[in-house]
Amino acid sequence: MEMNGSKREENEKMEECKETVVYMWGYLPGTSPEKSPILSPIPARLCGGDSWKDVCGGGCGFALATSESGKLITWGSADDEGQSYLTSGKHGETPEPFPLPTEASVVKAAAGWAHCVSVTEAGEVYTWGWRECVPSAKVTRDFGSAGSFQKDSTGKQSALPTEQAPPSDKRAGEEVVKRRKTSSAREESENPASGDEFFTLSPCLVTLNPGVKITKVAAGGRHTLILSDMGQVWGWGYGGEGQLGLGSRIKMVPTPHLIPCLEHAASGKDRPLLVRQGSVNSSGKAGRSYVKEIACGGRHSAVVTDAGALLTFGWGLYGQCGHGSTNDQLRPSYASSLMDIQVEQIAAGLWHTVCISVEGRVYVFGGNQFGQLGTGVDQAENVPKLLETPILESKRAKVVSCGARHSAVLTEDGQVLSWGWNKYGQLGLGDSIDRNIPSLVPIHGFLPRNIACGWWHTLLLAETTQI
Repeated sequence: MEMNGSKREENEKMEECKETVVYMWGYLPGTSPEKSPILSPIPARLCGGDSWKDVCGGGCGFALATSESGKLITWGSADDEGQSYLTSGKHGETPEPFPLPTEASVVKAAAGWAHCVSVTEAGEVYTWGWRECVPSAKVTRDFGSAGSFQKDSTGKQSALPTEQAPPSDKRAGEEVVKRRKTSSAREESENPASGDEFFTLSPCLVTLNPGVKITKVAAGGRHTLILSDMGQVWGWGYGGEGQLGLGSRIKMVPTPHLIPCLEHAASGKDRPLLVRQGSVNSSGKAGRSYVKEIACGGRHSAVVTDAGALLTFGWGLYGQCGHGSTNDQLRPSYASSLMDIQVEQIAAGLWHTVCISVEGRVYVFGGNQFGQLGTGVDQAENVPKLLETPILESKRAKVVSCGARHSAVLTEDGQVLSWGWNKYGQLGLGDSIDRNIPSLVPIHGFLPRNIACGWWHTLLLAETTQI
């Protein structure tokens, strides 16, 4: 008994010595006076006696995380970076709590281009930032011609940028547009949309049906998805490419709408059945299929069901929906090429998608202009492709995250791999050279727990032991 007690005391002491840390790298301009990119992982210092709980990624030039006390933590912004500093509360070098109109603890958060969304332990959702992504805000613009100059509510001409690129980077705005006009990266950086008429800076409570409790949130370039504890998916924001899964190209969905879900049959040979989430099946029993994971890309979305089925919808120009074509998908559609694969996790970037199977294998599809698929070539993939590379050969991936044009995974044995666009050091490899295959991020002295990519940066939650 004494030995058991001694072992228990020893374990408790070890637990007490463990410290949770967050490392960051990439483009977070507010972290240094020179706005220099962070090329290698460095710690983010959380002051005030609080400690880190999780990392949540972030938007264009700002980072999001949560603390053990239940606070939403933001940092990394710079006052002259356009939209980004508005949505992150102007927190620069020092990670600080973002003020929310609730005392409830924040459990999850996500950020799009210039909007944020968070969910509390009570299942309530708060969102703020770009007004078209805030349901309770009045949208003052016409979305009939994305990317063109339009009049705002004051009658002034304003530029509405449609792709996301750092202010100093012209190459990041390169995109072969086949079906729509978009502003160039030069226009975006010289004519940023700004001013209170475009933003709701105070977090707004999202109104949902009575009894709906939200557990997860996801933010895309201009749209938002949320997941309830019953496996229902709700969405709002811009839906011009079908990223809200409502079967149409509706430009603006100003309030949360329940998104229809696909329930695939038990046999892979059977035709998938389109049903409403939580509906009753033909036998009269409540349907057992539900959504367990959600992800938003720039203009596309993805969900994973409890059975491991992957469904995608939205913009398909680069094959990011994984259906073997470049067509837009206006409603959630089952990725048939993964019929025999049980998907566990999903992540989406600006033009690409990455998922992990229950066996820990990585599948990639979509745009590959910067090596963000990790296949070793620059060829796009319009169906999910198994990522076969020596560095992953004997490993199991357990966490995946996507930035705008880069990807990262955390393996079961505690290694962090990254690949894709690296102009701002967002791969954490000590340089600014793009990688088209997964590369090992050099980390020492701590155990990685979670990884989350922002648009141009990466955050790593880790655990270290104090000696």
